[in-house]
Amino acid sequence: MQRDQNKGIIAGGNTLDPHSWVNKYADYLYTYAVTRINDEEQARDLVQETFLAALEKVDTFEGRSTERTWLTAILKFKVIDVYRKNSSAFAKRANLSDAEREHQDFFDAIDGHWNDQHRPRELGIERPDALENKEFQRILQLCMKKLPVLWLSVFTMKHMDDESTETICNTLKVSASNFWVIIHRAKVNLRACLQKNWI
Repeated sequence: MQRDQNKGIIAGGNTLDPHSWVNKYADYLYTYAVTRINDEEQARDLVQETFLAALEKVDTFEGRSTERTWLTAILKFKVIDVYRKNSSAFAKRANLSDAEREHQDFFDAIDGHWNDQHRPRELGIERPDALENKEFQRILQLCMKKLPVLWLSVFTMKHMDDESTETICNTLKVSASNFWVIIHRAKVNLRACLQKNWI
């Protein structure tokens, strides 16, 4: 690793400029973190930890990606660590079957179909109005905050980060059958919250 006074740090034949990271990437990384963990203070902490970890790992940067992509990958692992911690704490405190019983009213016990009062309605999010879209995003974030931490972790990894079911199960230490129950219940709860607050 070498230092170039004008350009920054040269690592693996590539130049990194840590002095510009906060200005260039802090907002993006913060948005990435806060949409995945729904905790503003923790998101800020994770961004700071990401910059520190990047400085410690600067000699591993090979230039096969952009600085932003590299920093995002570091942050992603930090977010996954939060998921792991939260999911193990949730598993100790809660029984998944208890959570299922709490939400049985969504479906008919005999045939498994939606109960009439909980049947999904159109959300109206196909409207192209940018202001409405921002408001919808705000309400979606509020609804996501209401999910149990394990459900939020599973939902986020699956639908925001496009992780495979196998990766999610291994990372969060949940069985495949529990994964499908969690993802289904998370969607049902989000839909109910959106129907209540958006429509």
